[in-house]
Amino acid sequence: MIVLDTNVLVYAVGAEHPLRAPSRRLFDAIEGGRVQATTTVEVIQEFLHVRAQRRARGDATRVADAFRRALTPLLSPGEGELQAALRLFERHERLRAFDALLAAVAISQDAEALVSADAAFAGIRGLRHVSPGSPAFERLLA
Repeated sequence: MIVLDTNVLVYAVGAEHPLRAPSRRLFDAIEGGRVQATTTVEVIQEFLHVRAQRRARGDATRVADAFRRALTPLLSPGEGELQAALRLFERHERLRAFDALLAAVAISQDAEALVSADAAFAGIRGLRHVSPGSPAFERLLA
């Protein structure tokens, strides 16, 4: 099972971008049952927020709900993941608080990978970070 960051969702349904095609291929693989993936409730909420800044609320809600359905069951961090996120946040200067929690959840779930375009995830012990479009990403889809 892989865990997805918000930016993968944004690229998959966003404007033309070099990471749009790989992100769409990932969702094709998820929908085709070739890849098992999920994310957190917080990622869906962040996607909704980002999408609603550029599109109508109805559109943002429909797309966020489609991601919810495609990635169910969603992960919900608990106190243990929050404690781990606090430690990650303190140790990794480039890691935002939101991302520290996502990394902690992926680690606690023993995820095969955390797929994200955010390089701040690289180098976190116990976390396999994979960037969309990279050779490691292509292996996930194979």
